[in-house]
Amino acid sequence: MDDAFKKREREKARALRKSRWWQTKLQAGLCDYCGEHFHRDELTMDHIVPVARGGRSVKGNVAVCCKECNTSKKTSTPAEDLLSRIFDPVSSEE
Repeated sequence: MDDAFKKREREKARALRKSRWWQTKLQAGLCDYCGEHFHRDELTMDHIVPVARGGRSVKGNVAVCCKECNTSKKTSTPAEDLLSRIFDPVSSEE
């Protein structure tokens, strides 16, 4: 993806974070990936299909997640992240 695309999508994500829809999702305090409860300040917006891989900043492509899940996922999709944990559990614990 080119830099202009990434910049546009990040700007859209900033606007989406300010929306009532996103604020309501944060109030639930639930990470969409691990299912644990967190204070809203401990939650982040994650692009399910990462912007770096062509994902867009739209409601259907963002998830509420804790910082640990977001960090472990990096630029993979949730399915790829899950498969890596199943087939290589040692390296995913590092």
